Amino acid sequence: MIRKIRIFLEMIKFEHTVFALPFAFMGAILGAITMEGRWPTWAELGWILLAMVGARTAAMALNRLIDRGIDALNPRTEMRAIPAGLLKVSEVVLFIIISFAVLIYASAQLNELCVKLMPLAVFMLVLYSYTKRFTWLCHVVLGLTIGLSPLGAWVAVTGQFEPAAWVLFGTVALWLAGFDIIYATQDFEFDRTNKVHSIPARFGIRGALWIARSLHLVTAIGFITLFFITDLSWAYLAGTMISCIILFYQHWLVRPTDLSRVQIAFFPMNGTLSVVLFAFTLLDLLVLR
Repeated sequence: MIRKIRIFLEMIKFEHTVFALPFAFMGAILGAITMEGRWPTWAELGWILLAMVGARTAAMALNRLIDRGIDALNPRTEMRAIPAGLLKVSEVVLFIIISFAVLIYASAQLNELCVKLMPLAVFMLVLYSYTKRFTWLCHVVLGLTIGLSPLGAWVAVTGQFEPAAWVLFGTVALWLAGFDIIYATQDFEFDRTNKVHSIPARFGIRGALWIARSLHLVTAIGFITLFFITDLSWAYLAGTMISCIILFYQHWLVRPTDLSRVQIAFFPMNGTLSVVLFAFTLLDLLVLR
């Protein structure tokens, strides 16, 4: 059983939750303070955490299930749990059903609007796994899907949308799309050969990296915009500047002629960015008020 759990956690890359979870908490805290002048309750944060884990787990497991045929052909992914025979399809399907049940139950504990928006969230989670079969915009769809995390958390504690919530949503979506494009450069040759749609396969590695840089430039502008349309102060702005440096360094690491550091640019850099920005936001709102 312990071995199975480890395989499941490896399959869904549980550690990658660090990309979206800090932004979900950031959306919840900003929403509660901006709209209602209060902090989210521990219960609200707990249900948001559970909903996040359920959503991401379902999405990753579903992606691995749907892509098992493609993964089996790709030397980089052929040893993933399903193509390698470490997990049965029936086990993964059960895992997905449980994960979606957790997401739905946790959302129902928050507010009515969360329940009404649930079908959209589930649709986006399912849609992404199929997009690489028909559009190179699959990275943008992934960004929009993960970007629902802070937007959903904002709605979870306020029951409404605000311009700042949409800015946070769009900024996180473009950030995700940008670094997913960088990650996809690893499969450039495989995607072209096997007609898998991606921005690197469509525009080449050099073109893909320029598109990723452009998306991350807009990401930086989005983070800065939040400073001007909320009550965040200099501490958040300092965190934003550090985050922009991390974005710049990420693109310095990956060159069209040298993709050897894509893994470094992908997980450590982006995981650090999300934690840093959340930490400085928390410092701003918790300590400096």
